[in-house]
Amino acid sequence: MPAKRPQPRFPEPDTQPFWEATKRHELTYQTCNKCQAVIFYPRAHCPKCGSGETTRRVSKGQGTVYTFSVIMQSRHPAFAELGPYAVAYVDLDEGFRMMTNIVGVKDPIKDIHCGMRVKLRWEDQGEGEIALPMFEPA
Repeated sequence: MPAKRPQPRFPEPDTQPFWEATKRHELTYQTCNKCQAVIFYPRAHCPKCGSGETTRRVSKGQGTVYTFSVIMQSRHPAFAELGPYAVAYVDLDEGFRMMTNIVGVKDPIKDIHCGMRVKLRWEDQGEGEIALPMFEPA
């Protein structure tokens, strides 16, 4: 059995609601109630205006590859059996960018390109545990 990917440690007040939502396969982000800024990664305040009044929203999980890199080898046991895999920044249609993996491609070197449309795909980590948001070609 492959090693489990590193997990967040709880309690963690800023990101725990995000990780709890992943158990329901919901990719959440925040918007500021005061200045309407889109906020991602999860945090207690708006980085634009400093307001602590935010609203959590659920992304549709569709976006575009902004940039990516293919990892050819990894010494961490959780990644050792993956072979080459892609780490990417994806621009979500709701207006935020997140770091993730691009999966569901035969050859990450040839089958991924900047500007490529992608959609959300969940990688469950175990029953009752968090799920990891990843993306595949749309």
